[in-house]
Amino acid sequence: MIRFRLGTRGSPLALTQAAMVRAALAAAHGWAEDEIETVVIRTTGDRVQDRPLAEIGGKALWTKELDRALLANEIDACVHSMKDVETVRPAEIAIAAMLPRADVRDRLIGATSIETLPHGATVGTSSPRRRAQLLRHRPDLAIVMLRGNVDTRLAKLASGEVDATLLAAAGLDRLGRDAGHAVPTEAMLPAPAQGAIGIEARADDVQVLAALAAIDDAPTSRCVLAERALLAALKADCHSPVAALAGLAGEMLTLRAELISEDGSAHVEGSGEGIDGTCVGQELAADLLTHAPESVRRLFGG
Repeated sequence: MIRFRLGTRGSPLALTQAAMVRAALAAAHGWAEDEIETVVIRTTGDRVQDRPLAEIGGKALWTKELDRALLANEIDACVHSMKDVETVRPAEIAIAAMLPRADVRDRLIGATSIETLPHGATVGTSSPRRRAQLLRHRPDLAIVMLRGNVDTRLAKLASGEVDATLLAAAGLDRLGRDAGHAVPTEAMLPAPAQGAIGIEARADDVQVLAALAAIDDAPTSRCVLAERALLAALKADCHSPVAALAGLAGEMLTLRAELISEDGSAHVEGSGEGIDGTCVGQELAADLLTHAPESVRRLFGG
């Protein structure tokens, strides 16, 4: 008997993350894992691999097909990498739970550090944040667009298409790939919500929301929602290079963030703290925009 239907993308990483959610639900409720069905849904983001997401529709390309299946009651919940979930979500859909956050850092593959990359090295990434941060540190680098799942990007690196690339440590760890060198967050703050797995459900499905609440990691949810509140207040989109990371010390939440111009030549950074993560994110966004150079500020505001 199928008790629960989990929607997911079909990439190896997405399937691994769905399996983690399935195991957590089974453990929390005493279900057999085969009572939780994994429903694979192919997204536009999976089909279109030759252009940056920002040019063809942004983060919605990872979610719109899953949203449709969820609202059509074809699945009970869907699993996402939270950094890939657009900031403004349909009112009918709720972020119901997050698993404990993994390593938030990026890993550089192809060199031991940003400093040791050869002069003029070609680095592949499709992330505006990573591009801007790399150019801030090393304006001599040539940054080229590189998309695809983890294995695709590693294959392009191995073939010499690029000299180096950056991937999320969390994804590599979940796939069992011992590759690359972690970049300290002091050098490169991660993308908001990086390292977090989120589960969404219909906002009015009380039974499903209750089932998912049992696997929610409250500290992860508090931190990620603060980072998403910052994004919402900035009205950031897929073209906006922004990095953010929240942490907890007891009940006190601290949020660090950085906004960077596309070419890395200008940036603004700051931090805030408080109990209410949403307020912290909103206040920090306002402060950053107040102090940002024009070349940075124009990238935000919708």
